[in-house]
Amino acid sequence: MTTAVAHTVAPDAVRSLAGPGGHLMPSAALSTLAGVSAGDWARFAAHWDELTLDTYMADGGTYRYRRYGQFELDAQAGELTLLPHAPYRQESEINPLNGGIERFLDPLTDSFAGDPVLRSVLVELGRIFTAVDGTRNWNVKLHPYRINASADEQGQPAPEGRHRDGVTFITSLMINRTNVTGGESGVYTDEGDHLLTTTLSEPGDLLLGDDRRTLHSVTPVQPADPDLAGHRDVLVIAYTAR
Repeated sequence: MTTAVAHTVAPDAVRSLAGPGGHLMPSAALSTLAGVSAGDWARFAAHWDELTLDTYMADGGTYRYRRYGQFELDAQAGELTLLPHAPYRQESEINPLNGGIERFLDPLTDSFAGDPVLRSVLVELGRIFTAVDGTRNWNVKLHPYRINASADEQGQPAPEGRHRDGVTFITSLMINRTNVTGGESGVYTDEGDHLLTTTLSEPGDLLLGDDRRTLHSVTPVQPADPDLAGHRDVLVIAYTAR
């Protein structure tokens, strides 16, 4: 890890989130903000090899691997506290595919939860969101995902379609893409107007959205070479005002 340079909280991101409600932060910008090098991203990506099969997919898919955990963040003080592991739940009106039940997912590994890349990113994003709406204390839910794709089964990063997550701010952080095509992310207003579309491709590319005012989606992924398996690794981070 390099030392983060002194900065004013990402003004472009703050303006976009306070205005339309969505923002794309390229890897170079996030890397500078959080003090993360290319080597740091590559090392951080190894945690995705430790994810476990998500057995709660109502569509019967076996393409999603994940873990789950949550922190409490005091963004002003930069204090991040790992909370005891607990089931993950979304109500069915938020997630009609997989919601309405408690999902007992495997916890974050100790090495993942304590990784300096993770902690730096979480604190810096919290400062952005605090600058948008003044909230100081956040509940932060972490969803590291690996979406597998093969000739037999395409991967569905967002099988529920265009949706929101029922939180305050939602982010999707690209970790790695290996032998996949697709995975185009879109952000929309409640009325269905298109705000932005992007394909996160570089480690550290980040999509941010105000989940109270926008919807988001991701298209399926397929293997670029159908003779080989592929995967798309992302970290979805949900911030809810406390």
